[in-house]
Amino acid sequence: MVCPSCRSENLRVLEKRDIEGEPSIRRRRECADCGFRFTTYERLETPTLAVVKKDGRKEVYIREKLSDGIYRAFEKRPTTAPEIEDLVTKIEKEIKTRGENEIKSSEIGNLVMGKLLEIDEVAYLRFASVYKSFKNLASFVKEVESLNSLNKTKEEE
Repeated sequence: MVCPSCRSENLRVLEKRDIEGEPSIRRRRECADCGFRFTTYERLETPTLAVVKKDGRKEVYIREKLSDGIYRAFEKRPTTAPEIEDLVTKIEKEIKTRGENEIKSSEIGNLVMGKLLEIDEVAYLRFASVYKSFKNLASFVKEVESLNSLNKTKEEE
């Protein structure tokens, strides 16, 4: 680190603060040689995450795509926007804590479906109908029946 004014390396930190809501640190610095004061920010750099599609193509992970799909699933359901954002954040955190540079779109889809099933069965079915690309009514009915049998198993426990 050098002074932006005189290029001296003789610096001192006057104050250090965490930035609220971010994994970042703000530092106020002063050059001991020329007295110039400036601020630096330290942020955690996360590697770019690639999503591997079914056909093998790779795309950069975009939070908005995940968020849009989940919002559509919860449309006209008794769930608030902050609850949906919290769910998106939890899913995103789970994806990123794997520590991998790539993730299959099917893994993301399965993760989302598992979380939706815990929260709202209708939202789950809406998401599943797009994610699993139901070809006809019979495949949709089959999914509903498997959901019903899962509920019966939970009730018996």
